[in-house]
Amino acid sequence: MRRPALLLGLALALLSPPAGAQLRAPAANPPPVPESFQIGLSTETIAVGSNFGGARLVVFGALDNADPRIMRQGRYDIVVILEGPRSNLVVREKKRLFGVWINRGSERFESVPASYALASTRPIQDIAPGVTLRQLGIGMQNQAFERTPPRSGVPGNTQAYADALQRLKKDAGLYSETSGAIEFVSATLFRANLTLPPDMPVGRHVARAILFREGVFVRERSEDLWVVKTGIENQISVFAARNGALYGLMAVVVAVFTGWFGRIIFKRD
Repeated sequence: MRRPALLLGLALALLSPPAGAQLRAPAANPPPVPESFQIGLSTETIAVGSNFGGARLVVFGALDNADPRIMRQGRYDIVVILEGPRSNLVVREKKRLFGVWINRGSERFESVPASYALASTRPIQDIAPGVTLRQLGIGMQNQAFERTPPRSGVPGNTQAYADALQRLKKDAGLYSETSGAIEFVSATLFRANLTLPPDMPVGRHVARAILFREGVFVRERSEDLWVVKTGIENQISVFAARNGALYGLMAVVVAVFTGWFGRIIFKRD
């Protein structure tokens, strides 16, 4: 009986790992690499002159590490937003009293974009939940204009003034939304067309591109666009900014001279 026991012990010794060795679990599949993308602009500077009638901006980009299955199903969505320079604005309500328009009330808002243009692959309400859209500030109705507290401390109808602000901007062509304006020119390359209004505000604009996968926010990229004045308008603007008092004095002299000269020309005998 010793020989079978000896053989069994030898087999167990050969199968057991050496002292100090550790058992390793089989390697698991590596986690999928998250999607990423890069964007670019057709131009980084737009010159605005006296004959400027608007322009078109093309935002193009490419997806990296896109899931082929989700790509075939068309479940990748992209939203491109171009925001103009931000500033503080006052919205006033006018009321006609005895044939004269007077200010009935006002609200002051901080950091309001001078222009807002949005393009998306689909209507934004079909891309992501409303909570996500509000958190990312996607869409005119999801713009959270920060109201400056009034000095009197009397609360006002802030939402009504915010709606009026958006309506005035939209009527002026400065706020716009277009669904279906982004197209995939290949499996991973996309292009967005944005129409810029003739009254494009001067300054630094920010182009934001936001990627969604099956309604879930993935990541965001941004690029700067500069709108600058050219020609005599730029020279006058620079002169007025650097020499405010002299510019005001010259404006008064020109106004007086124009009135006097017009009176001489159109004087009746």
